[in-house]
Amino acid sequence: MFVFKKKSWVSGASALVLGAFILASAAVVTPVWAQNRTLPDFTDLVEQVSPSVVNIRTSEKAKVAAAGGGVDEQMLEFFRRFGIPVPPNMPRGPRSDRAPSPQEDAQPRGVGSGFILTSDGFVMTNAHVVEGADEVIVTLTDNREFKAKIIGADKRSDVAVVKIEATGLPAVKIGDTSRIRVGEWVMAIGSPFGLENTVTAGIVSAKQRDTGDYLPFIQTDVAINPGNSGGPLINMRGEVIGINSQIYSRSGGFQGISFAIPMDEATRVADQLRSTGRVTRGRIGVQIDQVSKEIAESIGLGRPQGALVRGVESGAPAEKAGIEAGDIITKFDGKQIEKSSDLPRLVGNVKPGTKSVVTVFRRGTSRDFTVVVAEVEAEKPARKASAPEVKPPVAGPAQVLGLVVSDITDAVKKELKIKGGVKVDAADGAAARAGLREGDVIIAIANTEVANVKEFETALGKLDKTKAANLLFRRGELAQYVLIRPVR
Repeated sequence: MFVFKKKSWVSGASALVLGAFILASAAVVTPVWAQNRTLPDFTDLVEQVSPSVVNIRTSEKAKVAAAGGGVDEQMLEFFRRFGIPVPPNMPRGPRSDRAPSPQEDAQPRGVGSGFILTSDGFVMTNAHVVEGADEVIVTLTDNREFKAKIIGADKRSDVAVVKIEATGLPAVKIGDTSRIRVGEWVMAIGSPFGLENTVTAGIVSAKQRDTGDYLPFIQTDVAINPGNSGGPLINMRGEVIGINSQIYSRSGGFQGISFAIPMDEATRVADQLRSTGRVTRGRIGVQIDQVSKEIAESIGLGRPQGALVRGVESGAPAEKAGIEAGDIITKFDGKQIEKSSDLPRLVGNVKPGTKSVVTVFRRGTSRDFTVVVAEVEAEKPARKASAPEVKPPVAGPAQVLGLVVSDITDAVKKELKIKGGVKVDAADGAAARAGLREGDVIIAIANTEVANVKEFETALGKLDKTKAANLLFRRGELAQYVLIRPVR
């Protein structure tokens, strides 16, 4: 018993000493980043940037059809911008004792935000903020108001520039979007629901978020609501890195996901608007799609990258250069195309008339083509291909894929602008499961072009029956790859 007590006393003393040692050691080895990690203070940033942020009000002439006043335009902008149907019982604006005449002009009002680009009065905002406006009023933080002239607006990028007659204004500093890091703190200033100079903050949730043809958006969790549109997204250095433009919402209200237009893209658009009042973009005339992992591996591309050319517009720069449906564009002017959405942005930023080099992957090899970039124009309705004339179907080894194919005539080749191929007269089994159907035109199998049924059967006979083969086909004017596994 005595021995037990003695051991207990010694153990307790040791524990006290050891505990003190551990506490002292913990204080020594605590990482520096853990000691210095604190929540940011935005007060200095707000004082620095807020004088450059403006409130934008718009009005347009409209006829009032009945009594009851005008609809609250702030709420209308909310419903219009985020695609929400206007409720039939939505509250209306202030009522007048006198019923207005159907011929009277009303002034529905829209509210948005913007920021001063230059000290001589150029202001940037969203195109949807000033769309359809007959009058634009810009209010500064010192409560001065100016009528603004719309210099230009670009719907594709949702960027607009307006001009007020003032000098000595506090212009924003433009940040470098290439330095944006996911997780960094950012701040927004704007006029949500008309509440001017409202500050919200959060972090960058993602970069290069694809939600449009020409814009890789910055995704944040900064609270953005109707009226914030056109306001700046600001980093911790007090630089504007984006224009707050959209939110993702199932309810119509802010749900933690908002999107900003990167300033490098916005500045490029604004420069054109200021110089010419419009934006010109390049085009090469191709319809594109993503390249899947399975297709990339089967055709020898290695990894999913580039833009799959599904169709080439007749007479377009791509067709003149020799680019064909089924090609995979991997580079444009030496810049890598990682995903299909990269291509329209790169091409769109090129001045029409410029000669550019397009690198494509075709049948296992890379080739360069020189294209003369054209200007984007109004979309034309897709031309419907005439039904192919065909010779009587021929059955043969193609049936191993569940296919019945036939030769196509020279007239059909000319119509579809292809060198050769075979028409699918029936698809069953493996072919049907892969998505082939009657009327499709097979152009190549396992990276081998086929001009007729004989060549198709020969290429089919060389397939490794243990592996899936890639098959390139046309459906109307569009090309597509599928993977098909022969039945053993």
